[in-house]
Amino acid sequence: MPLVMYTPRDILSDVKAYCEQTNTVGSLANISAILMQAIPDLNWVGFYFDDGSKLRLGPFQGKPACTEIAYERGVCGAAFSNNTSMLVNDVHKFSDHIACDADSNAEIVVPLRQHNQVVGVLDIDSPKKNRFSQADLQLFEEVSVIMSENLNLSNYWFHRDV
Repeated sequence: MPLVMYTPRDILSDVKAYCEQTNTVGSLANISAILMQAIPDLNWVGFYFDDGSKLRLGPFQGKPACTEIAYERGVCGAAFSNNTSMLVNDVHKFSDHIACDADSNAEIVVPLRQHNQVVGVLDIDSPKKNRFSQADLQLFEEVSVIMSENLNLSNYWFHRDV
């Protein structure tokens, strides 16, 4: 079977197509699946959403994960609380890293925004240190923008008021 090569344009096109589904959970599941399939050297891709007091696990691809993350904990909590993307090439050097998967060595976390408010994060892990580049970060930020513009994320999981 030939290896399928995905370009960033292919990935963004697929993400946009999945955002056109009427089932937000299905869209998120398919987006995590295409990222996991299309991008080499990943071991976890998924979403955490704000429930008003902490981040809660949404659809993902990979090993079982932490189901709740405090706003002030780990790379996910830092990206969410500071409303900024984070690229960590060695998670063991991040002072408050949460090791849901001991095989993870690098991580990118990108905030998901809706109505100028952070509502969750896209979390991507790799077993390889120094796996991620600025180009990877830019791609995942573009994924976040497409999702924010095309999915109702603010009421996704916990029916929050915006």
